[in-house]
Amino acid sequence: MSKPRATDVESLMDDYTDLWNGEFSNLDVVAEGVDVYHDAAPEGVVHGREALESFIRAFHAAFPDFEIVVDDWIGRDDLAMKEWTMTGTHEGEFNGIPPTGREIESRGMATVVFADGRVQEDRLFYNPQIMAEQLGHTEA
Repeated sequence: MSKPRATDVESLMDDYTDLWNGEFSNLDVVAEGVDVYHDAAPEGVVHGREALESFIRAFHAAFPDFEIVVDDWIGRDDLAMKEWTMTGTHEGEFNGIPPTGREIESRGMATVVFADGRVQEDRLFYNPQIMAEQLGHTEA
């Protein structure tokens, strides 16, 4: 197992955000058994480092300009809470939805748990209906 990339919460948050933004060399910032709770994931959870990499790559395939910006956060040694904004342009298939060319912007929050200098768990809280509406895929 490689050694952790960072030892303080701010550096961990930066490295983890960069991972979501496509910096896959930061993959070791997450634990092997990381759990990420996200509505777009099968059964609502992504388990494990390799599965998380595939999940993030799928976002970037569907939204090539996908970006997460951390608007604000507070943290301590083992826990951080963050507010974020996600943006992107839908140019590839996403969860069975063919490309629409539409831009998305969604805000949310997350609780990120750290241990041994790595992300152990990430629980995302947001309204997935906003993204569906922006993509033009809402149920009547």
